[in-house]
Amino acid sequence: MDFIPKEIEDYALKNSEAEPDVLYRLNRETHMKMTMPQMLSGHMQGLLLQMFSKMIRPTTILEIGTFTGYSAICLAQGLQKGGKLHTIDINEEFSEIILRHVKEAGLEGKIRLHIGHAVNILPTLKEPFDLVFIDADKENYSTYYDLVFPQVKQGGYIIADNVLWSGKVLSSAMKMDIETKSLFEYSRKIQSDSRVENVLLPLRDGLMIARKK
Repeated sequence: MDFIPKEIEDYALKNSEAEPDVLYRLNRETHMKMTMPQMLSGHMQGLLLQMFSKMIRPTTILEIGTFTGYSAICLAQGLQKGGKLHTIDINEEFSEIILRHVKEAGLEGKIRLHIGHAVNILPTLKEPFDLVFIDADKENYSTYYDLVFPQVKQGGYIIADNVLWSGKVLSSAMKMDIETKSLFEYSRKIQSDSRVENVLLPLRDGLMIARKK
């Protein structure tokens, strides 16, 4: 489902920063080689994530769900000097394309890739986080939120992707599959959490932005 008319999206892209060469190459390679290239954040969302990061100026970022590394590279652009982005993905076969483009982007010292189940890796990351980006298996969004929340700094942000799920979250409960139901319940969870301020932004497939009070 397209939430923004293509003509409007094209106009917005025309009046936004151009995609850097390294991200253009990563975008192209992902679409050529990956079976589900739509999982890539893409240029417009990547620019927004980069802008958020530059506004927040984080020292530590956590990303759950790396895919081919596009969003990690975007988010890392706003890190303070000496800052670190931890990114977790379960698919070891993505490591080569991720690390190669991280190196091309000059971010080897800022981005650390963890391969494995996020529920196992998260407890090993002890530092506090200024910014968390969740873009992994939809069934576990609420679990990830609960695991990371204590480590998010006061005033820090948790951003979750795909919360509109191509509009399927508007379906009746009886017609929702497990992923749709999980995303629906995640948004409801955030909306009812008095510990955060939140906005659901209908960009691309939906971004739920929560700020810890």
